Amino acid sequence: MSLASSPSASAAHESAIARRFASLRQHQSCALMPFLMAGDPDLPTTAAALLALQANGADLIELGIPYSDPLADGPVIQAAASRALKAHTTPAAVLALLTSLRGQLTIPVILFTYSNPLLNRGMDAFCRQAAEAGAAGLVVPDLPLEEAETLSPIAASHGLDLVLLVAPTTPPERLARIHARSRGFTYLVSVTGVTGMRTALESRVEPLVHALKRHGGCPVAVGFGISGPEQARQVRQWGADGAIVGSALVKVMADARANGEDVASAAGRFCATLRQGLDHDRAPQGSATTAGQG
Repeated sequence: MSLASSPSASAAHESAIARRFASLRQHQSCALMPFLMAGDPDLPTTAAALLALQANGADLIELGIPYSDPLADGPVIQAAASRALKAHTTPAAVLALLTSLRGQLTIPVILFTYSNPLLNRGMDAFCRQAAEAGAAGLVVPDLPLEEAETLSPIAASHGLDLVLLVAPTTPPERLARIHARSRGFTYLVSVTGVTGMRTALESRVEPLVHALKRHGGCPVAVGFGISGPEQARQVRQWGADGAIVGSALVKVMADARANGEDVASAAGRFCATLRQGLDHDRAPQGSATTAGQG
């Protein structure tokens, strides 16, 4: 059985995330997926920012649940998590926020959480509650493949995609295994180390995009280190299906708050800039060249 025809890939075809990527593929567009930390600086601001991102070109949103020991996160997102925790942001409060936005927030939301909060609540209970709140998927960066194989069917039973991560240092055989088991999309980490803005993306990411896409299966989105529209466009030109922008957006929002500006408006403006950059020089619909799709 090929990777493309595996049960995981087949199930992902019916998910909200897969439907969004399929629609983008029809329009020869690369997905823009901003990340923000729920509760930074408070949940009402998060709600406004989510809607502003949707209105300014985001195709999907990755929403972080703050955690006290965020091993995969760099200083910008760690600081955002600390601010959110000081504001008493809990997983339950984040899910309540999502529930309150049902009907307004219509693009897929992927929850970014660590395994400890998920295990504390119970895999099945967490997935059920996340789905009821309106989430479309999960990213759990510290969950190894072997444990992900336990969580993925539980998530799928509640209509959630468990998105798995690969890195430039992932051995080829394991990279193929992870990609075969990821649902919704595969999250390709563009740098070694933690999240954070970079002035350049690692050159070995482009061949990894091509390698993953040769295996078939779900789409490939690149994240970690994308700091602006030029790098987002580079990811599209490499053939990736999506660009994930986290630390740069979180910093824009923190700077806006420090300067007394409207945080949600600042998030929306930055998202619009990313959208424009991502779509710049994109092949027109109907062209023989499909930009953003390897």
